[in-house]
Amino acid sequence: MSSKKHYIAFFLFSFFSFFSFSSIHSQESLSSLQGKELHNKVRLNFIPVEMPSNKFPDLKPTMGLTGLHYQIPFNDWLYVGAAFHFAVTGDQGGLFTLGAEVGINKQLYKNIYLDANFHFGGGGGYRYLVNDGGFINPNIGLQYKKNDYSFGIQYSHVNFYSGEIKSNSVSFFVEIPSILRFTDYDKAHQKFVADNLSPDSFWRKPAIKNVQQVRFDFFKPIGNSKKDNGDDLTETLYVIGFEYQKYLNENTFLFAHTDAIYKGLRAGFMDLFVGAGYHPYQSKHINVFGKLGVGAAGGRVAPEGGLMIYPSAGIDLKLFKNIAISGHGGYYRAIAGDLEAYTYGFGLKYFGLNGGTSSEENKIYHTQGLRFEVQNQTYLDVAKFDPPDNRYAIDLQLIGLKINYDLNKWLYIAGEAGFAYDGRSGGYAHGLVGGGIYSPRFLNDKMRGFIEIMAGAGGGAGIDTDEGIITRPTLGLSYDVTNQVSLIASGGRYYSPFGNVNSNNINIGLSFNLSTLSVKN
Repeated sequence: MSSKKHYIAFFLFSFFSFFSFSSIHSQESLSSLQGKELHNKVRLNFIPVEMPSNKFPDLKPTMGLTGLHYQIPFNDWLYVGAAFHFAVTGDQGGLFTLGAEVGINKQLYKNIYLDANFHFGGGGGYRYLVNDGGFINPNIGLQYKKNDYSFGIQYSHVNFYSGEIKSNSVSFFVEIPSILRFTDYDKAHQKFVADNLSPDSFWRKPAIKNVQQVRFDFFKPIGNSKKDNGDDLTETLYVIGFEYQKYLNENTFLFAHTDAIYKGLRAGFMDLFVGAGYHPYQSKHINVFGKLGVGAAGGRVAPEGGLMIYPSAGIDLKLFKNIAISGHGGYYRAIAGDLEAYTYGFGLKYFGLNGGTSSEENKIYHTQGLRFEVQNQTYLDVAKFDPPDNRYAIDLQLIGLKINYDLNKWLYIAGEAGFAYDGRSGGYAHGLVGGGIYSPRFLNDKMRGFIEIMAGAGGGAGIDTDEGIITRPTLGLSYDVTNQVSLIASGGRYYSPFGNVNSNNINIGLSFNLSTLSVKN
């Protein structure tokens, strides 16, 4: 089955934000803090992909590929972004990719716009279909906009250029707005008081409630669930995941979550869900919730389309004002397949208020530094194993997305996702969490060093990580091109304590830096 990856969502870092012990000193009026606003877009698209069924007659002729994109405007016509793609129809469940994109959006007439973009990424499912894992996806078409919401139709080309999947088709998308309010990175770790804010002040907007959660779940397969070799799937699957929730009002929220397996099957199973939830009851210490998620899952299970539905319910017990322990149970079901399971688990939640001010007067706020990195990662002489006894080594190239959350001026925690695009290992990916230490700045305050250690899970495509546990200590340098953009270079060691991977690692990339405003509890 799919030599799919073991991966923890690249937003996992943010859960640990409640450990922040920022070195905040002076207290200023919030009215003195200059802010900026980005009108970003969240896009969901669907691409029917023609499969090489003439060469591989056992394949279903079409795979339905869904993309979840986050797009950031560079100016009034150019945007950049990142996206996950995942299979939802056909027989490629477990095919996931990660990539970056650049696009143009130009008004043609009234509400009609030209939209074109180019996406490059890595990932895959069955390795014999994707080979290295690198793929390109150019799109061009028309978009209709109304009140910042839109839908469109495009001509799309999907090409795993070293593999067998190459397709032209007509795709569809919908788009919703997302506003990011922030200030300069060099304003991080300062304290502000919201006294005498004028009605037209930039920060005189409601703070947005959000939740980050680390999840530990157990899937108990039932019904006709099968492994990729055709055997009945009866083992309990142990998964770890991360969930982000954004509240629309006091009781209703949207969410996205992902899970990766660490016990029960060979490394390679993962899922990704988006959906909505509601609180029928809330009190000072107890929250009751129900949720419905729709998404995709696969890897190490029998070939399916990938589309899944996941209703669940649970209860939160608040331990502190912004920290809770959560218990939940649910039902995990393939829409057009046999994978089916009862689920139960628990999680740790952190509740935050960001991007604006609360209704309370003279509330204390602080600024929090964030760094978003796009990297090319090189791993040299990586051990691979293909049954029955074919062992060899390759050089592996990954596209990586990483987020650093600064605890103070010296310490940070981080989360990362990386997907292979070169090295005959399409389908390998990893998810890492960890932290590091910044050095003092030097070279006219433009440069600083850092030491970090990351650990997590990685697997798929025959990369010999055994159970999937990996670590990666690195040493690196950051150079500020501007206050918001830095060049990053680092090197280290990539090691699996229970497998045979022990490789040198080199990373280069760009970091985009900003600070957010948070309510200080």
